[in-house]
Amino acid sequence: MGDLKPIKVKANVEEVLMEKYEEGSGEPLSPMARMFHEPDSNIYIITMIGFKTQINPQVFKANLPHTLLKHPRFSSVQVMDENSTGLKWVPTTVDLDNHVIVPKFEPKNIHTPDQIVEDYVSNLSKSTIKMSIPLWDLHLLNLKTSYSESTAVLRVHHSLGDGTSLMSLFLASARKVSDPQTLPTLHMMKKANSNAKSSGGFLGNYFIKIWLALSLFWNTFVDVLKFLATVFMFLKDTETPLKGGLGNGATTSRRFVHRMVSLDDVKLVKNAMNTTINDVMLGVTQAGLSRYLNRKYVTGEFKIDKGASERNNNLPKNIRLRATFFMNIRPSPGIQEFADMMKKNTLARWGNRIGYLLFPFTIALRDDPLDYLREAKATMDRKKASLEASYSYFMAKYFLKFCGLKIATFPSQTTLWFSNVPGPQEEVSYCDHPVAYVAPSCYGQPNGLMIHVVSYANKMSIILSADESIIPDPHQLCDDLEESLNLIKNAVTVKERLIR
Repeated sequence: MGDLKPIKVKANVEEVLMEKYEEGSGEPLSPMARMFHEPDSNIYIITMIGFKTQINPQVFKANLPHTLLKHPRFSSVQVMDENSTGLKWVPTTVDLDNHVIVPKFEPKNIHTPDQIVEDYVSNLSKSTIKMSIPLWDLHLLNLKTSYSESTAVLRVHHSLGDGTSLMSLFLASARKVSDPQTLPTLHMMKKANSNAKSSGGFLGNYFIKIWLALSLFWNTFVDVLKFLATVFMFLKDTETPLKGGLGNGATTSRRFVHRMVSLDDVKLVKNAMNTTINDVMLGVTQAGLSRYLNRKYVTGEFKIDKGASERNNNLPKNIRLRATFFMNIRPSPGIQEFADMMKKNTLARWGNRIGYLLFPFTIALRDDPLDYLREAKATMDRKKASLEASYSYFMAKYFLKFCGLKIATFPSQTTLWFSNVPGPQEEVSYCDHPVAYVAPSCYGQPNGLMIHVVSYANKMSIILSADESIIPDPHQLCDDLEESLNLIKNAVTVKERLIR
């Protein structure tokens, strides 16, 4: 681990990046990147990476010029274009002393390392990075916590790229633990088989295609109406203990907490219920939010029977609780080869190629935990038969062009944001430091809560970004999410035993 030999990205990646660097001087920020600079959505991505060993700061600093800084966005500043009202990228020389921070901690406080790391990351959400330098920094915390021997905290302004872009960059800089000379395996999305044969014959297939086209048109039409009603504040979520005032979360500090669960448990539920991993985690989220809110609506002390069912439901009826669900809208789905993302005219471009849809959660207590998953899957299947996410992306560009940034903002009328990004499929190392977990999140968004779900090897991280003035007990919400997964998994196990 003490070897200072730099780990370089592939040669073809370096060539592409150099071309991009030379061409990118003076390039204006994309419309989505500009949106991330608005006062109510000045958003930073903050990623906690746990390591199984202590961090050697000198090794990290020696490798950064050959990995992170090879990308032009991490070695450019954003300055106002004299000929327009927008920002543009301008290459600059990076002084790593301004970006790599190694804090020292008082020995008397090290008996609570988990709390120290949590407080440190939370304090980062109270500040921004000055515009005179590239908008990223790296904090190296050599404290042993429950999940790791040390923690690196990478803070990046969202205008530099979205989760898919940053994960691709991370994978290009990492190596397999089992084979230190090999890049990690990319997570490729499986496309639906469009060549599947149908028993309906030519006429039957014709009518099916017409029906699917009409359904797509109708679903998109309905979703767009709801989207516009939400953006222009006609349609708001119900005021609950999870929801603050409009835009309240954008200006307050955040508390970042995360919980590690078994990816094998998630896959067990997925296979048994014939769903996707995303469906399972949405079902878990719906169940966890319902448990949390039910406790909050109990008068007096907040107590709840673990066997709670609809007989002791404390929830108000007809709660409207929606998530702004972010989706990668690149024509080529999934995590991409980093070099491919940097090429011209590629289907998997670097940047902020994200749209979003408004995902409604059904807040209720169910006797059968699998009902949460069935409802979440039905809702997502319906959303997949719509162009809402693509519409939101192109409408944001339209608003920016013709109406200005004041109109093109992220909706603050929803209760939370939700994001799901696949991580490395096997254990990896960065700068010869084996990784224990990867836990990204955000701050600066206009909502009081954001939930990230990220896989790593055989683990799944659930990460919360919570405004403490709205959600004072985010660890309890994590407990409810973890317990909801256990209840759903146990229900699946019982169901399979009965079938046998």
